[in-house]
Amino acid sequence: MSTPATAPRTGSVEPFEVRPSSNPRTVAEREAMLAALGFGVDFTDHMARATWTPADGWHERRVEAYAPLLLDPAAAVLHYAQEIFEGMKAYAHPDGSVWTFRPEANAARFARSALRLALPVLSQEDFLESIRALVNVDAEWVPTTPGSSLYLRPFMFASESFLGVRAAQRVDYLVIASPVGPYFPSGIKPVSIWLTRDIKRAAPGGTGDAKCGGNYAASLLPQAQASEKGFDQILFTDSTDSHLEELGGMNVFVIGKDGTASTPRLTGSILEGVTRSSIITLLSERGFDVQERDIPVEELIEGVRSGEVTEVFACGTAAVVTPIGRLAGEGFDLTVGEGEAGETTQWVYQTLTDIQYGRAEDTHGWLTRLV
Repeated sequence: MSTPATAPRTGSVEPFEVRPSSNPRTVAEREAMLAALGFGVDFTDHMARATWTPADGWHERRVEAYAPLLLDPAAAVLHYAQEIFEGMKAYAHPDGSVWTFRPEANAARFARSALRLALPVLSQEDFLESIRALVNVDAEWVPTTPGSSLYLRPFMFASESFLGVRAAQRVDYLVIASPVGPYFPSGIKPVSIWLTRDIKRAAPGGTGDAKCGGNYAASLLPQAQASEKGFDQILFTDSTDSHLEELGGMNVFVIGKDGTASTPRLTGSILEGVTRSSIITLLSERGFDVQERDIPVEELIEGVRSGEVTEVFACGTAAVVTPIGRLAGEGFDLTVGEGEAGETTQWVYQTLTDIQYGRAEDTHGWLTRLV
């Protein structure tokens, strides 16, 4: 696809100026990368970028060559962790068009995260335009093999060179893109989960509902501890040790034999997942009694043990849906259902991905065309 002077835009949104890379990958290099897709390993030729200062607001909107960043050793983000990010995907449809899923929800969450981290809010219009501009320039990088997509990572960080505990006066916003393969190449597979009550991911009043790096850093130690025990992932409890919260990077759902679908309510310490919200809608339409509520740990354990809980799954942008086949913690080790992906879990996965890839009608208006 030829690079336009400026990327296509709508309405009166200020465009992102395209500054083409002087050294893009060759067709052969790109095709080799697209034939061996990993996750978050290879990146496209360009990135979108904008800068904010109090005097000029958001300015220097551009799409430029993907390249290392130049940061002063005193850059505020390196000392005070003032940064946020989002995770999205662009999907190739059968007719050659490229779409993304519920970007307005990501833009709204990005704005909420910015406010919590004392960062400047990027408008929804700029957020969407940055993604549209980058994907248009690097459209050849959108993979077309089944289950693949172009993973999009918008992020914002404090780039001012200053040592002092205050909100930064210079901030950079970027979007990078990585062609990725399916999370489960041979179909969705159940994972084993260790439930921890010792280490907390977040607490009410903290940054748990902001998508910032510190929350993920806090999950790395318990994740490593779970891995040492032979488990794939960690499940956190709330600050009282009594109720389920979320995994290191995914929300969680509990499916009951009685037709209920429960997920922890948003208390300010749980990330409001876009996939979570979509699943709530789909399950409600399918006739489930969807409950956003406090889920006691002991209730879950007893429910799995007795068979009243038939399925447990996690959800997020990367994997979409991840069935939980084994759930363990101090004093218990249980198989969930048959230990495989349950009927509801598989239905949710298939329904969501059919919409995202254009195989099913988008009756909710969730898709936005990029190319």
